[in-house]
Amino acid sequence: MEMKKLTLALLAGGKSAEREVSLGSGEQVFRALDKSRYDILRYDPATDLPLLAKDAKRIDVALIILHGRMGEDGTIQGLLDSLGIPYQGSGVLGSAIAMNKVLSKQLYAMAGLLTSPFMVVDRSTPIEASAVVDKLGLPLVIKPEQEGSSIGMTIVREQNDLQGAFEKAWRFDRCCVVEKFISGIEITAGVLGNDDLMALPLIEICPDQSHEFFDYKAKYTPGGAKEICPARISRELTEKAQEYARRAHNVLHCRGYSRTDMILSGDDLYILETNTIPGMTATSLFPQASAKAGIEFPRLLDRLIELALER
Repeated sequence: MEMKKLTLALLAGGKSAEREVSLGSGEQVFRALDKSRYDILRYDPATDLPLLAKDAKRIDVALIILHGRMGEDGTIQGLLDSLGIPYQGSGVLGSAIAMNKVLSKQLYAMAGLLTSPFMVVDRSTPIEASAVVDKLGLPLVIKPEQEGSSIGMTIVREQNDLQGAFEKAWRFDRCCVVEKFISGIEITAGVLGNDDLMALPLIEICPDQSHEFFDYKAKYTPGGAKEICPARISRELTEKAQEYARRAHNVLHCRGYSRTDMILSGDDLYILETNTIPGMTATSLFPQASAKAGIEFPRLLDRLIELALER
């Protein structure tokens, strides 16, 4: 018996600072989707939300390939909920929490996960650079409270550079997070599933020498970073990192899938952040780890759609 094709809404583009990345990912996802299984309708939320609402009754499921605000922060998830369209990944609550770096850190701590010591600086109540350095030392990492892909982020090694870093972050957000810089091996751990979470192989990220850290340019420039899967760490630390990724996913109320970035310093794992819509080109970190686990990109997309419809 022939299986009924699903009508799938593919959402890419949007209005965030990561619009171009989203459009590139959306194109690769479109190419990889099995056209014998899905009738694909494409929407750019920057212009097509009225059309999406109009088409809602005939849409079976949505794939959200959006990053940053108005995509990863729960807003589009709330719209799809109100239209009755199932979608992959976290709902309104998990998406909003994971997007907020301060709330995420507080919840990680409740789950017994290590994060770098930090403070929040609001542009409406500035603070002396010396007071920040007295509390956290140097170097420091400055980032907007609610941005992804390292947008607006700076590593500060000299006290005199702190104010410029604040102002860069404040261009994206009213508050910025100031963290103690942790030196170590950057790894990322993906999990896949609803109730039963499968931990994927770890990826070790080695930014090219020309990049100080895994910044926007290193993430999206070919050759900007070397990605090694599985990560070159012990089995014991691998299992610990995978368990931490599961714990982070659960404490932030994520669903479907997520990718948690960490720094391994000595034997200590520090959680950086959890991504509720990880990059979704075939060479992005989550699909790379999935392929290493035996789930190739088209099958991964099928699985995410199955998990969306399961809810």
